[in-house]
Amino acid sequence: MLDIVVHNLVSPVVLFFVLGLFASFVKSDLKFPAGLSEFLSIYLLIAIGLKGGMELAEHSLTHLVKPILGALLLGVIIPLLTLLFCRWIKLDLKNSIGLAATYGSVSIVTYGAGISFLSHANVTYESFMNAMVVMMESPAILVSLLLLKAAEARKKNHAHLHPRAMGIMAPRSLSLTSWVEPEVIRESLFGKSVLLLVGSMLVGLIVGEEAVPVVKPLFIDLYKGFLILFLLNMGLVAGQRLADVTKHGIKLVSLAVIMPLCFGLLGVVVGSAAGLSLGGVTLMGILAASSSYIAAPAALRTSVPEANPSIYLGLSLGITFPFNLTVGIPVYYQMAQWMLNL
Repeated sequence: MLDIVVHNLVSPVVLFFVLGLFASFVKSDLKFPAGLSEFLSIYLLIAIGLKGGMELAEHSLTHLVKPILGALLLGVIIPLLTLLFCRWIKLDLKNSIGLAATYGSVSIVTYGAGISFLSHANVTYESFMNAMVVMMESPAILVSLLLLKAAEARKKNHAHLHPRAMGIMAPRSLSLTSWVEPEVIRESLFGKSVLLLVGSMLVGLIVGEEAVPVVKPLFIDLYKGFLILFLLNMGLVAGQRLADVTKHGIKLVSLAVIMPLCFGLLGVVVGSAAGLSLGGVTLMGILAASSSYIAAPAALRTSVPEANPSIYLGLSLGITFPFNLTVGIPVYYQMAQWMLNL
């Protein structure tokens, strides 16, 4: 287990994020052109979607229905629960949405560490679990944006909230149509972040492995290099406003530990209900417990620029990521064993 922890903590993607933080702390003149930042976000969304779609194309639909439904369910429930937690500690709406999208999405590095853990333990898992990484990205982003638009629409109408709503339940005075306005649906479904991720996954699903020779040179071989550039830039952005995290103190830090444990247990329950093996249930728990620092931040920078990267990236990479690597993965594995032995 120690080897897994060390391997992931010294991975280039994490170290380049730290380099970005350091450059920000020493007030270096290093900065990314706006156009390059936009390109990196678009590239990562397409690459992630294509890979997940091609993975799905290799399996029969009958074997995928329950796991896909389970992944989609988690992608919907986890952002809602995250938003509840954040509003409970009185975090502002835009940053709550940022955390909802980040914690509703998944970490590929944490998932890779989970695979390494299972390999060392000689535990097998379903190969289509790789596609579940993508299946859990879009619902979280979609639900988070939908909640944001609905909340903004409610504010414009000066509606009175039910005392127990904690900022996300529909007010009694508004009808269901106020939650599904055409503008909300359009921006949630056809905003470029969600459109690229889901559209790329569909393209990968349609073309399957036959497209590998075409997409491999750019979207597979160069993926890690572009990911490093993206995280270097996000380190710069997060470092500029990292002090904002301390304003919320122990409350935010506690959430960054409590939420992955709660969501990991939820993922284990869903994975077990979907009929997955011990390895598959463990990976579903890991995916549910992880938080994104790739697709969700890329989407948030475009769709919710007011959300503070130092909060959603600071908590994700600074607290939840190392917690999952050192403590979380074996805990979720133990949870999976308990669940399957019930």
